[in-house]
Amino acid sequence: MIALSQLDIEHARFNMIEQQIRPWDVGDENVLRAIAEVAREQFVPQVHRTLAFSDLEIPLVVHGEDTHQTMLSPKLEARLAQALALKPADCVLEIGTGSGYQAALLAAISRLVTSVEIDSRLVAFAQQNLKAAGITNVTVETGDGSEGWGNTEYDAVLVTGSLPIVPDTLKYQLRVGGRLVAVVGHAPIMTAIRITRMTAASFETETLFETVIKPLTGPRVSRFKF
Repeated sequence: MIALSQLDIEHARFNMIEQQIRPWDVGDENVLRAIAEVAREQFVPQVHRTLAFSDLEIPLVVHGEDTHQTMLSPKLEARLAQALALKPADCVLEIGTGSGYQAALLAAISRLVTSVEIDSRLVAFAQQNLKAAGITNVTVETGDGSEGWGNTEYDAVLVTGSLPIVPDTLKYQLRVGGRLVAVVGHAPIMTAIRITRMTAASFETETLFETVIKPLTGPRVSRFKF
């Protein structure tokens, strides 16, 4: 593996932002600032670190074990973060922690992030990465969050793996005015959507863009029906 100098890393990060992320309709300056400041390479498994700024999904290998999960491509991570329309005082729920990088981005533009991960190997990996990056406003918890997590309402919810549908239990974890972003459908046809809780009992759904990502992991997911 060829080690990159810090100058090479910053050049690659700049190119990632300017050549991959901005052209994919990401113009939110808070999101772009977070991407510039959060060291993505610190969240990539060592064996794949030279791919940290590439326009592809990166396998999450922990202690030599393939978790069969991936980091999303940088432009998709940015687009999902932008879709949440976060404010500095927001509290966020993330379902599917992975390496912890997406949570780190969200934490840079919100007050507090609770991230739920079903794979204990990834929980430990993400916690280690977040600690090394000095990020203190993310809590990573172990469990299946596909149908929600606890009884708290959040300003924003992000699901980082695809779902056949968004269960009502996740929608009702939004505060009124809160936004939920998820990718729904089955390969090869999936759509990123944003659900906004308009009132205590009503929701508005917007179609954002088409993409394909791995399904969210969890025994409950297979029970979801269209």
